[in-house]
Amino acid sequence: MKVIDLINNSKSTAFSFEILPPLKGNSIDMVYKTIDLLREFDPKYINITTHRSQMVYKTMPNGLYQFVAERHRPGTVAVAAAIKNKYKINVVPHILCSGFSKEETEYVLIDLDFLGIHDLLLLRGDKAVQDKSFTPTANGYAHASELQKQINQFNEGFFIDGTPQLQKKNTMFSYGVAGYPEKHDEAPNLDSDIYWLKQKVENGADYVVTQMFFDNQKYFDFVARCRQEGITVPIIPGLKPITFMNQLTVLPKIFHVDIPEDFAVELRKCKSDEEARIVGVEWCTKQTQELIKQGVPSIHFYSMMAAKSVKEVVQKAY
Repeated sequence: MKVIDLINNSKSTAFSFEILPPLKGNSIDMVYKTIDLLREFDPKYINITTHRSQMVYKTMPNGLYQFVAERHRPGTVAVAAAIKNKYKINVVPHILCSGFSKEETEYVLIDLDFLGIHDLLLLRGDKAVQDKSFTPTANGYAHASELQKQINQFNEGFFIDGTPQLQKKNTMFSYGVAGYPEKHDEAPNLDSDIYWLKQKVENGADYVVTQMFFDNQKYFDFVARCRQEGITVPIIPGLKPITFMNQLTVLPKIFHVDIPEDFAVELRKCKSDEEARIVGVEWCTKQTQELIKQGVPSIHFYSMMAAKSVKEVVQKAY
């Protein structure tokens, strides 16, 4: 059963979370520890982030520096396969434009298809660290909507060069896309952002997962605007409990989200990260309880460095 079916068939607000593949050279045990901490709450699916290679300077044997591509985390396919095999939980690998060519994406799709993993989250992804603005990878894509076309073509039984697949596909890829209650930082306005989101839904997206937000009203307003424009698929709120004092300023800068003043006031009172974590759990719990009360179909938690907090939130709210 695919993620969209699990969401639609859930009798109450479903629960899911996101994990980060381990750094290169580390074991998958840390990933398993996060899953073990949260699986008692019956997650309907687990998202797995994907990371592009980054250009770094490395010292060569001759003593000179060379600018080379280096990938710091293992491929998402391997992590997805390990989790599916161990836990029998639906996994949702992220598929990015950023850092990947059309051919690389096709290889990932072929591997996932062989493994029986057919749920995806399609994202443009962040710009490379060295770039001032987003630059598509050579023979890659600039927008997630272009990535959709390749997935749809694969579902129809064709590779990117137009040649047909040898066997008729029995299972199609199903995918979600991202939504931004406070608009994407590159969008000129929210109306434009919703216009492009509607195009993605019309192109085949089965659901939308939002960027994190700390003011539920912005999510409710965003959903209302989407419905007004004819977007009818589930819109899954994405939440993240604040766990460190510096996130009061770091999260708005990186993710372009607002932190409500009453929440910010309480965070400014904190003298330690543990105090900030407790305040973050309290705020996220209130958000979760309100969203459940309003009957949202599912809640997705960004659990990176926050698995303990996510567990406390879910224990109190679900």
